[in-house]
This record gives sequence, C-alpha cells and structure tokens, in this order.
Amino acid sequence: MDGDPVSAQAGATFAGVAAPPGATVVLLHGAGSGTDTPVLTALAGRLAAAGTRVATLEMPYRVAGRRAPDRPSRLDGVLTAAVAALGSPAFLGLAGASMGSRVAVRCARTVGARAVLALGFPLQPPGGRPSREPELADAGVPVLVIQGERDAFGTPAADPSRQVEVRIVAGADHSFRVRVRDARTVGEVADEAADLGSSWLLGQLAGAAGVEATAAGGGSGGVGGAGGGTDAEV
Repeated sequence: MDGDPVSAQAGATFAGVAAPPGATVVLLHGAGSGTDTPVLTALAGRLAAAGTRVATLEMPYRVAGRRAPDRPSRLDGVLTAAVAALGSPAFLGLAGASMGSRVAVRCARTVGARAVLALGFPLQPPGGRPSREPELADAGVPVLVIQGERDAFGTPAADPSRQVEVRIVAGADHSFRVRVRDARTVGEVADEAADLGSSWLLGQLAGAAGVEATAAGGGSGGVGGAGGGTDAEV
C-alpha cells in the first residue's frame, strides 16, 4: 500500500493511505502472514475507494523477521500506540485476520473503535485450550465475523445480545483459501469477504457518525464517502 511508514511503537511499522478526514480503519494481519493477503488487499481497496482512511499495521515480530508472534500484551500495546499515532480518530473501525481479529476485539473499547471486522476468528485453539469465545463476547462494540466454511478453528455463534454477527464464505478455509477441486477461486472468495466486510464496516461507521451528528443538533451525517506468551497467538 502507498504511504510513508510512520513509527507507531519501537519495532513496528505503520503505513496509511491518505484520505479525507472521516472514517479510519486499521487493518491487522494474521500470525503467519502480512497485510498483503488477497482478502486484506481487497478489503483495503474497497474501503479506500469509499473515501475511508485505511491504515495497515505490521507487528514487531514480522518487522524483525521472526516467525513467532509477540505475546498478546505486546500486540495489544502496538495497536493502542498505532491508534494514538493516527490522532485517535472519532470514527474508527478495526479489521483483523485470524490473530489480528483477536487483537482487534481485545482492544476495541480501549482504542475507541466503533466496530470490529473479524476475518477468520480462531475460535478454538489446538491442544484442548479454552475457546476464545469470551474475547468476542467482551468486545463491547458491534462485531462481524466472516468465517470460511471449512475453517478448522471452528465457527463462532452469532450473539445478537452482544452485537456479534456471523457470515460464512462457502468453500473457504481459515485463511480464505480454496481447494483445487472447488469451483471457486481465491480471488472470488477474497472479493466476497471484502464486499461483505467493507459494506458492513462502512455502514457501522456511517451510523455512528449520524447518531453523533443528530445528538449534536447537526442533523444526519456520514463518513468515509459511503518471543511468545502463554496463549500463543493464532
């Protein structure tokens, strides 16, 4: 993505796509990949085309060339610092893939996010460890989980009382890949997930802006032109 790298926290790099003031979405990658995956690339393009400021965050362990993710508290701290570096935008959305979705839901309230898009939320870790469902339940903001039909980590249940929605992408696995024998391509899967995710995020942020504008007496409004730890991050 275009944009000059900005230091968000020691060891991390932070890059953004310039856009008019308004909605901002921070993208977070998974444990074993960067922010240049087909799904995140497609999502970033749609959000930017709608006038949203899009920022991608590369975590310190990847910047340093390490394969093992940093401990959860370190990852959460990097996101918190990145949002501060953006000026703590009023209409902030978070979108994360796998590990990045966990960071996003854990930090949503702390950083003032209005909504979280979770792409391939790793619900059930291997080895009999506890489910990560409480992380979704405790997000405190609307969450849309987009999950591949064949995700080996399982699929969270929708929970309207906690503002958790779930959408399934047919044929896709945890990383939104497809099998050779499937009738779908990786590009088609990425486009479907990006269409669902961008539409939902833009709607959430526009709705938040409209509520605040109405409360302020300004009428309806809109935005955006439309090491490791004990719980290994995956």
